[in-house]
Amino acid sequence: MNQHAPTVRHPATYQDILDAPEHMVAELIGGALHLHPRPAPRHARSSSSLGMEVGPPFDRGRGGPGGWWILDEPELHLGPDVLVPDLAGWRRERMPALPETAWFDLAPDWVCEVLSPGTRAVDLTDKRRLYAVAGVGHLWFVDPIARTLEAFSLTAGAWTLVAALRDADDVSVAPFDAITFALSALWAD
Repeated sequence: MNQHAPTVRHPATYQDILDAPEHMVAELIGGALHLHPRPAPRHARSSSSLGMEVGPPFDRGRGGPGGWWILDEPELHLGPDVLVPDLAGWRRERMPALPETAWFDLAPDWVCEVLSPGTRAVDLTDKRRLYAVAGVGHLWFVDPIARTLEAFSLTAGAWTLVAALRDADDVSVAPFDAITFALSALWAD
């Protein structure tokens, strides 16, 4: 079962994350510890496939402009909140080198959350709000069950929908609009 619920009622601390079971993803959101299991296969496939689409041209500069760090499940320390998005990217001009810490305290330029039944509500509400407050410029939501991608850009502190794609639509969306790939590359079937 893929449950995503606060498990600690008192104000949680980073120690609660460190004490969480290794097979769980732990996040601190609004002072509460949220635990959820590692991604299910369809979720993992969509996340991995998206990384394979944008990583070579943007992180490696193969067939694209380069200039990015693209990472799976980085631990983000955004003020008192600790979030773990499925994918995140930083422009190298803002973060020339990776930090020596196990986490990032510089907000990414792009975040992608792959929606699952257990994380959907928190991803679409609390985490979306926290990414805006932190100044993340681009936010994508991929839904492997509905086979959709929604992309948002941050404008004057508010999210603006810039693309709503489904099934096998072509994806050429900021900040990765220098390439085009088929959305169907993200689906397990």
